[in-house]
Amino acid sequence: MKKNRNKTILYNILFLAVCGGVFLFLWSAPPETTAHLPHDENHEKFMQMDKKEAEKYCGECHAKDKIAPLPKDHPPKYRCLFCHKRK
Repeated sequence: MKKNRNKTILYNILFLAVCGGVFLFLWSAPPETTAHLPHDENHEKFMQMDKKEAEKYCGECHAKDKIAPLPKDHPPKYRCLFCHKRK
């Protein structure tokens, strides 16, 4: 009987340690730094679209030699709304 009680206490301590570790990991995560999709008249039509549908149009303005080209060190350009969240 005492053996089961000790096991229960050990499992509770392990559970609390794991929960504490997950909490500390999430607490120390860096803040989000990626800019949100602007909520202006140029981007308004994309707010109501499905993400993948809206991403098809990003290259019309953000490709090389366009209105607002992306920097050369920008990550892959096919999943814009994965990082640039809608407000």
